[in-house]
Amino acid sequence: MSRGARNHDKLQFRLGYKFADPDLLNRALTHSSAVSPAKRIERSYQRLEFLGDRVLGLVVADMLYRRYPKANEGELSRTLNTLVRKETCAIIARTLDLGPELHLGDSEARTGGADKEAILGDVTEAVIGAIYCDGGLGKAYEFVERMFEEFLADGQANKADAKTTLQEWAQARGLEPPTYTQTDRSGPDHAPQFTITVTLGDYDSLSATGPSKKIAEHKAAEMFLIAQKVWKESSR
Repeated sequence: MSRGARNHDKLQFRLGYKFADPDLLNRALTHSSAVSPAKRIERSYQRLEFLGDRVLGLVVADMLYRRYPKANEGELSRTLNTLVRKETCAIIARTLDLGPELHLGDSEARTGGADKEAILGDVTEAVIGAIYCDGGLGKAYEFVERMFEEFLADGQANKADAKTTLQEWAQARGLEPPTYTQTDRSGPDHAPQFTITVTLGDYDSLSATGPSKKIAEHKAAEMFLIAQKVWKESSR
């Protein structure tokens, strides 16, 4: 539901950036459902998301260009596309606990908008756009580098796409696509933990736990790929 303008002091601490214009952050956290139709262009995060998406792409492309001097254009493009996809941005949003900070309309709030993958991915890009507008490219670069560094440093560009990799691996062997089943849920409503079990053919099922179903699914897929020696555990 709409919560009006706030300073989001604790969030700014988590972001590692203090806004000179807090209204930019407030707008970056405002879903269109919380704004009247006449003011959605001006007050929702849509325009900041558009800008942040381009800033994110530029910064990550620069990071990859510098980090991997021997990688060709195709390799760089594939890694870039994985790193800047909505799913990866949603992981960042959950790391920063952006969901509870969102300004949502009543209907969107009731249907779990604060934990929807698409919305969390969008708001991460909007926050990047807001930092760019408030502090310039240098500050936006620092934020993106800090938040996305682990995906590069730990070889997680591929990890973020574990489900796709597993599905392609199964298809190549003539198997039905893997299935993901929620087998447990624990923790309070504001910080749940989901356990997902992945099943594929006659292989042993594997389970993983995460703060959202999507994250747990990716972890389970990653574990399966490691168990079958498609991925190396040392690359995690």
